[in-house]
Amino acid sequence: MPIRFYNTLSQKVEDFAPADGKTVRMYVCGPTVYNYAHIGNLRTFTFQDILRRWLRARHFDTLHVMNITDVDDKIIRAAVQQNVSINEYTKPYEAAFLEDMDTLRLQHPEKIVRATEHIGEMVSLIQSLTEKGMTYESDGSIYYRIAKFPEYGKLSHNDFGGMIAGARVDVDEYEKENARDFVLWKQKKDGEPSWNTTIGDGRPGWHIECSAMAMKYLGDTLDIHAGGIDLTFPHHENEIAQSEAVTGKPFARFWIHAEHLIVEGQKMSKSVGNYFTLRDVIEKGYQPEAVRYLLASVPYRNKLNFTFDGLKAAATSIDRLRNFELRLKTDKFPDGAAAEADKRSAESLQRFDEAMDDDLNTASALGVLFEFIRDSNTAMDSGTFQAGNAAPALEVLKRFDEVFDVMKPTVAEGGMGNEAIDNLAAERNAAKKARDFARADAIRADLLDKGIILEDTKEGTRWKRKA
Repeated sequence: MPIRFYNTLSQKVEDFAPADGKTVRMYVCGPTVYNYAHIGNLRTFTFQDILRRWLRARHFDTLHVMNITDVDDKIIRAAVQQNVSINEYTKPYEAAFLEDMDTLRLQHPEKIVRATEHIGEMVSLIQSLTEKGMTYESDGSIYYRIAKFPEYGKLSHNDFGGMIAGARVDVDEYEKENARDFVLWKQKKDGEPSWNTTIGDGRPGWHIECSAMAMKYLGDTLDIHAGGIDLTFPHHENEIAQSEAVTGKPFARFWIHAEHLIVEGQKMSKSVGNYFTLRDVIEKGYQPEAVRYLLASVPYRNKLNFTFDGLKAAATSIDRLRNFELRLKTDKFPDGAAAEADKRSAESLQRFDEAMDDDLNTASALGVLFEFIRDSNTAMDSGTFQAGNAAPALEVLKRFDEVFDVMKPTVAEGGMGNEAIDNLAAERNAAKKARDFARADAIRADLLDKGIILEDTKEGTRWKRKA
């Protein structure tokens, strides 16, 4: 069964395969590094990671490009206010974003590209647009004439027939409902950073950046362009207008957009007090894998309501997964392999894949997984799960974690690794056998202080980390 994605361009769920049948050429809009990424941003980046991982799980190669927007209006205003260069201003936030990626286990794209390192490509693209009569100059800046691109609006599915001819905007972000000739190159202003180029001293507008970088690394037509739903218009609409006016080819075959995140039922806002970065959430005592689980658990085209109760539930779900894995690895099952248990594993693996193939339906995939765990635990309790059934069951968990990547505990700085915990648990068991209960209790208490809970079962001692 082929992978299927909802294509914003066609407004349909379509079968997907890369144009060359092998390598997915994918561009995703990365962060604008003027501040720390908030959890709404990270929902989008987690979706993009799930998308990447599933494409690779389905045996496609990826040429995945993500941009870093390190020059735009917000960055320049902040850098000027602080009297620093834009590079000095953006570098700490770029580093923080890459750290957040690693904390959330987001795989790095094949290429991470910065806008400020591609000014030449942007200038060349603007020159090509000018040669085709798609631009005009006003007050020293260069604008895109959207009336010359009849298909403008085909991505956002807005009717811009009544737009005011010649109305223009020179800011990077503007009203979602209004079509305006948008700026490609901004004339140099006193006190602002600028580049000396063949089209004048100035700096690029935001929209031209992604067109230039995407086509440099991925060619005229991408397989997938992904980002947050808020970028559909004007940013992605403008990317299409710029790129297709030059090449005469479709800019991207599939446009895949993730919905917004809200917090405790409300739009995230600093004024409301529900604005959180990943650091804020971790400082409250939540593990990164619980954040990742929650961000991935709701299908990307649905709004995600981020709540702290939801984070606690995510931590509980991860514990259930880890305990099941531990039981598979440590319990003593009867010899042999029950046909029914192996059938359950095979069918669950197939249903998990089918759910993910269906437009990355992560909620359905998780439903399959926990149904599998429930039925397998029941079989174990009844004695109908045998030693030979453990390996196929572990393969189901492996498939899940290739994509969700939440099974391995995050070890905080100064925290204990798995081997050290195993050694102390074994030492405690030895102390109990030697009837040195004071030592056994001391080990248990010490581990509890470090966030490790020991559980004694008839099959032996298990441990888990506190959420």
